[in-house]
Amino acid sequence: MNWIELIAALLGIISVWYARKENILVFPFGIINVAIYVYICFAARLYANAGINVVYLISNIYGWYMWSRVDENSQKLQIKRNTSKQNVIVWIAIVLIYIGVFFLLRYVNRTDMDYIQSYLPYIDSFNTAFFLVATILMALKKLENWLFWIIGNIVSIPIFASQGLYFTSAQYAVFLVLAILGYRGWRRKMENYKSFENRNVL
Repeated sequence: MNWIELIAALLGIISVWYARKENILVFPFGIINVAIYVYICFAARLYANAGINVVYLISNIYGWYMWSRVDENSQKLQIKRNTSKQNVIVWIAIVLIYIGVFFLLRYVNRTDMDYIQSYLPYIDSFNTAFFLVATILMALKKLENWLFWIIGNIVSIPIFASQGLYFTSAQYAVFLVLAILGYRGWRRKMENYKSFENRNVL
């Protein structure tokens, strides 16, 4: 599986690189990446991560559509921050997704005592919650998406290494750096866009 994992990891890095640049090519590379990881995660018994990659596939298609469309003023989707209300909704969603995925994993794998007694259900559910929210926020061009990627990446690095998926662990280390750069870059673009709007109003 090593060569497949290496290809998937490289495609993932390319996808995040384009995301950092706010380039729509993030989505075609992302679609291929997550399709491969569905297989990899099932083989590694990271069932929730396999499931979330199916959701990533859907969200990548949705994000491709959202980033491509233009509004009535012929403008494309702009980077924005969440409102306070949206942030509350996001954190409630994370808690609910975590609880739901955790109990689903324990039920589905109730006969696999090695899995039930390991730390994997806890970590798998944690990453699923954070990455699912992050991918939806990215499709909507919300600045906060990068913060959730950062948290998930920090947790993912040791998890995949413990499963022997060293290329994937290295990929998440690169993801962490790119997510930090992505947050800084998107915040700068958003501030520049606001300054441009303010000058036009004046």
